[in-house]
Amino acid sequence: MSDNAHKNFRIVKYIAAVLLPVSIISTALSWYYSEKLRPTITRELKDLVYTATDSLYRIEFSTIRTNWITGNASLYDVNIIPDTMALRRLHIKQRSPNNVYTIRVKRLMIHGFHPITLYRKNKLHIDQLLFIRPDITMTNKQQGYNEDKPPRPRDNPYDYISRYLAELQVSNINFRDIKFKYINNNGQAPIADSLSNLNITLKDWLIDPSSGADPERLYLLKDVVLSMDDYLYRSPDSLYHIKMNKLDFRASTGRLKIQHFSMVPKHPEMEFAKVAGYAKDRFNISFNEVNLSGIDFPLYISKQELFAKEMQVNNGFVSVFNTNELPGRGEAKSGHFPHQLLQTLQSVVTVQKLKLNNLDFSYSAYNKSSKQKGSLTFNNTTGTITNLTNSPKYKALNPVMSANLQSKFMNKGQLNVAFKFHLSAKNGFFNYKGNLRNMDGRLLNKITRPLAMLQIKSGHIDDLSFDIRANEHLAIGKLDFRYHDLGVRLLEPSDESDRLVKKGLISFLANNLVINSSNPDRQGKYVSATINYKRQPRASFFGFLHKSLSQGIRHSIGFTKEKEQEIKSQIERFEKMKSDREERREHRRLRR
Repeated sequence: MSDNAHKNFRIVKYIAAVLLPVSIISTALSWYYSEKLRPTITRELKDLVYTATDSLYRIEFSTIRTNWITGNASLYDVNIIPDTMALRRLHIKQRSPNNVYTIRVKRLMIHGFHPITLYRKNKLHIDQLLFIRPDITMTNKQQGYNEDKPPRPRDNPYDYISRYLAELQVSNINFRDIKFKYINNNGQAPIADSLSNLNITLKDWLIDPSSGADPERLYLLKDVVLSMDDYLYRSPDSLYHIKMNKLDFRASTGRLKIQHFSMVPKHPEMEFAKVAGYAKDRFNISFNEVNLSGIDFPLYISKQELFAKEMQVNNGFVSVFNTNELPGRGEAKSGHFPHQLLQTLQSVVTVQKLKLNNLDFSYSAYNKSSKQKGSLTFNNTTGTITNLTNSPKYKALNPVMSANLQSKFMNKGQLNVAFKFHLSAKNGFFNYKGNLRNMDGRLLNKITRPLAMLQIKSGHIDDLSFDIRANEHLAIGKLDFRYHDLGVRLLEPSDESDRLVKKGLISFLANNLVINSSNPDRQGKYVSATINYKRQPRASFFGFLHKSLSQGIRHSIGFTKEKEQEIKSQIERFEKMKSDREERREHRRLRR
């Protein structure tokens, strides 16, 4: 046993004695060729980049280190810079690209450049180019001559590199933890935006005699993959944090997936308006999942125009809060309807179909008179919005954005609403119709008690249907409200506490002189309401909808101007009777 071990040890010694010199010699040769060829490689690499990009870009670096045994190399202090003179020359020839890039990175690593293949076949195959924490600036300037240009080079880059190489292929180009800056240079002044933590992988970049015309390649690439984790953006007004947990995109499929997108206000409800300095709507938005499919990636790259065939928003909520403790800005709100705001976006956006699934919407407001908050909720909302666009091209084909939504109003009543937004209307014209069925009216106390100081004691909504046309100034239409067993109680703030107390006399008069307890009534008479509501200049879109419908509902239940005048006269009569009675009592007391 010991003889065999001694024999094996001698074999290992002989192998080591042979391999060690070979390793030393190989390392020395690798170092020698690296040092000897460094000036040549530097010169040829710079010339290759300059030639392959049609003189548009040059590469600069402080040093290059290569290992010819492993086929790895590193470039330090790398700058890939556009040549402004070349850019002007290309523009004169109408060959300038829309996007120009500047890339700076401390270290560029090259893995697996296969020196044997390069030597024998004059083909440079690289397994990976790795950029770690690069600083990338992209400047976009739309050029009319690039309109509808396919996502391929105008000229085959192989014509530029053929005197150096028979083929150039990189399996993966990885940009990790990018600091990215985008400059929009299409307006009167440049507009800059930036983000970080972005990762990009470019797959199978190939330059050979046929790759330039390959329709399955995107700018010589087989695929582009983008990912980003834990994105955080502070809104310019410092009132919100915009967060995103994870983003994934693959150009070959045109699919983008976002996990948990949210827009979170930085201040609690009652403090938000105080920080803003006026009565400003406070939004709180959270979506568990956002998916886009059918994205035209070449269009986005060339023009920063987002086109998607379909978008899905799944599981989340949108809540809006306001308070009347502070005054508004005092300025009229115009151009703030949803379809009008869409037209003001700096980027061109088209989503052919937007699907909403299981979203909760709520609107809440604080009333300083009642010192309470009221809320309306639209639960488990689903539906489809089509032709969501601000593109002149698609608006010319179809100028109407449609929305068909289904929801549980106050988590009980079945609500169906259909909107048609006219995208090119200067006055924000839109129309909507819908119906609400089978709901206990007392659920509305969550909004009527604090905001209208009206309590619904009883009542059942059988059917509420409406059909309205509106613009920034006026809403006109028809409302049909069928209900039974309606009874109300009018409230006022208590002098002794923050509670609301009953207005006894006025409640009695309202129920007996004003309110129609049922529609149709016992005699079968039915009241249909005509809506003609003038929008208050500072009213929000949702407030405008609410007030327009409320006008029709008030008319249906009997709160007409004539009935209100009648109850006012009755109150004045009762008040006079009460005053006269008190005066007679005082006279009797004085006589005694």
